[in-house]
Amino acid sequence: METNNITPTGEETMDFAKLLEESGSVPEEGKVALGTVLKLTDEFVIVDIGYKSEGLVSLSEFKDFDGTVEVAEGDKIDVLVERLENEDGMVVLSKDKADKIRIWDSISTAAENDETVEGRIVARIKGGLSVDIGVRAFLPGSQVALRPVRQLEKLIGESFEFKIIKFNRRRGNIVLSRRVILEKERESQRKDTLDRLEEGAVLTGIVKNITDYGAFIDLGGIDGLLHVTDMSWGRVNHPSEMFEIGDEAKVKVLSFDSERERVSLGYKQLEEDPWQNAEETYPIGAKVMGKVVSITDYGCFVELQKGVEGLVHISEMSWTKRVTHPSEKVEISGEVEVMVLNIDSERKRISLGMKQCEPNPWDVLEDRYPTGTVVRGSIRNITDFGVFLGVEDGIDGLIHVSDISWTKRITHPSGIFNVGDEVEAVVLKIDKDQERFSLGIKQLLPDPWSTITTKYNVGSVVEGKVTNITEFGIFVELEPGIEGLVHVSEVASVKVENISDRVQSGQLIQAEVLNIDQEDRKISLSMKAIENVDVRENKMAIDAVKKDMASKSTATLGEKLLQAQAEKAPEEVVEEVAAAEEAPEEVVEEVAAAEEVVEEVTEEAVEEVAEEAAEEVTEETTEETEK
Repeated sequence: METNNITPTGEETMDFAKLLEESGSVPEEGKVALGTVLKLTDEFVIVDIGYKSEGLVSLSEFKDFDGTVEVAEGDKIDVLVERLENEDGMVVLSKDKADKIRIWDSISTAAENDETVEGRIVARIKGGLSVDIGVRAFLPGSQVALRPVRQLEKLIGESFEFKIIKFNRRRGNIVLSRRVILEKERESQRKDTLDRLEEGAVLTGIVKNITDYGAFIDLGGIDGLLHVTDMSWGRVNHPSEMFEIGDEAKVKVLSFDSERERVSLGYKQLEEDPWQNAEETYPIGAKVMGKVVSITDYGCFVELQKGVEGLVHISEMSWTKRVTHPSEKVEISGEVEVMVLNIDSERKRISLGMKQCEPNPWDVLEDRYPTGTVVRGSIRNITDFGVFLGVEDGIDGLIHVSDISWTKRITHPSGIFNVGDEVEAVVLKIDKDQERFSLGIKQLLPDPWSTITTKYNVGSVVEGKVTNITEFGIFVELEPGIEGLVHVSEVASVKVENISDRVQSGQLIQAEVLNIDQEDRKISLSMKAIENVDVRENKMAIDAVKKDMASKSTATLGEKLLQAQAEKAPEEVVEEVAAAEEAPEEVVEEVAAAEEVVEEVTEEAVEEVAEEAAEEVTEETTEETEK
């Protein structure tokens, strides 16, 4: 049996109640009639509407989403009369069209009376969502919630109450809003919440939004901020570690600004502060286990218990090894043993150490290497200020650049040493507190400056090689590593404009020793003091006599007298030489006299020494004979 589908006319949208009233004993096409289900076939439902012929309704109009038929024989149903008679003489009816007329009536009534309708979100469309309220209606994205919802797709399949904010039955246009309902509910809740809001109050709310710095909790009409620092006594990297949107959370009101309606909330404040008893739990010197929760360039943070963390500075990780980054020693979530070095409960800070849980090799280093001990090791590092020598595993000693040589000027240690070179050094000092091991290479040899006054006397004439010429003077090497300075004022008796006109680098020159400063390691020389040839030669003769007398033994009285005479004569010569410098015209005579004195003293000294030597030989021979 077939029936034709007739497109509904404008009369379909007429008032449902009016259609029922107009429908009399004789049904009319385009009107709603009340019928009784007589029979169900495979394709149709046969309905009696009080007309001479039964009506036919497609069975599909009675099936739900699962395909289940929701009608039975004897049921009373409303149907729309589409045709009173078809080719087979049957009445053509429609339940769906009757339902739509009824639905539009109810929607129209709800819109007029400012009532809500229930609907289910069925699809995401441009600008918002499609809602099934019996007919399709539009829910704009801005009307979904109090705040914009980023992923509207998550709401598909959810059912809510909606308010009709726009209705046009002729065009079939319906616009819904859920936000209007929420705002009214929020305002109602807000009044109740304000009555209960006070500092210290414990309330339950819903997590409304999560940001990097905290979470917003809906307390009921009023939102409060739960800052990330108030979520836990422990470390929270991001609020999402603690909460998700929609979670129910019990919080404590920390502060409330009624004028601005701002509420600060706390979650961790519902529990006891673990720092209250931290000093008793973690006394200084205690060894405890902890978990590494954070690593920085300067150290790592170790969680001792929930809410209590301490810092292990990079300098407290190893006694001997140079830790360039904490990741060399620890890793996130790793278990480590630490010692409590210091604790400040008020500032909530604990200083921890890892190396203190191991024996300190610096405690026995002083006993193992007392000052003056010679050690040998390989060079591990070279810097501008010195070299580091490996003494033990993890312990390096510093040879400062000033302790490499007594005499050489070391501009940079790399000019002498290479990494890996084996060298010997002397232990100078060990500072256990600062963990410093001072070594020296030059201390392996005697300091040549300690005996400098026995080699060079003030007033003596010395010879050396010009090593450097500067604006202020001439540096003269007297022996390897020992230099003296001829100041520009001591170059000549006349003013010298350009020193290079007088001497050249590498040239051998003679000068008189003016002063020796052992502490500052300086020798002052003078060229002008001996620029007179005769004066220079006589001073050199005096130096020769002094050296000769110094080389004699001082065992006999005669030798001591001879030395005294020899020392006296040169002093007179020196005075006369000085006088000769003041009176140039008498230089020749005075110098001649001085030479005679020196010769006489020298001859007498030689004769006396020879006689004493002969006597000693005779005495030794006599003793041998007697034996």
